[in-house]
Amino acid sequence: MAARDLVLDLALTIRHDGRGGVTDDLTTPGELARWVLAHADQLAPDLDAAVFAAGDAELADVRELRAAIRALFARAVRPEPPSPADARRLMPSVEALRRVNAAAAAVPTVPRLDWPEGAVPAADSGPARSVGERAALSAALARAAIAFLAGPDRDRLRACHAPRCVRYFLKEHPRQEWCRPACGNRARVARHHERHRVPDRAQA
Repeated sequence: MAARDLVLDLALTIRHDGRGGVTDDLTTPGELARWVLAHADQLAPDLDAAVFAAGDAELADVRELRAAIRALFARAVRPEPPSPADARRLMPSVEALRRVNAAAAAVPTVPRLDWPEGAVPAADSGPARSVGERAALSAALARAAIAFLAGPDRDRLRACHAPRCVRYFLKEHPRQEWCRPACGNRARVARHHERHRVPDRAQA
């Protein structure tokens, strides 16, 4: 669940701006730092969001990784079209796969024993302590993308094609066509106007 939500939230930092265009929520290091802090629980234990220092290099890494993830989202929703935000500038799938896998592999993991007092011991894994924050963030995001795209939720991924929407979403029920009710309303209004324009053209 955490991996799915994390990777969807990253993809949705590309969104409609409310004025007919597309906006990007990650254009400055400060915006990235705030996004990381807002997702601290999902990024732990791979990254300590409270001490994460975002710079230009970290921002460039995350934006590049996001482009790769959105390209793989576009592949996942085929044969349906991708989000309109990506339709004209999709990264090739082979390159997207290479970038996601490279980011995930940049941080080695080590086995770790967790044994709280009064509980049974459990083994898990985490990043090696020598890894810097820059690699740790990209690796955590890439691994979340891999977990999501290799899991069963991938089959529910859709691109919303309501007017002005550029979001990807998970289909919750068989008849769901849009990411939110507001998008469904806009789509129905647009269809209504289109149906009423066609007879007018025929009469002209």
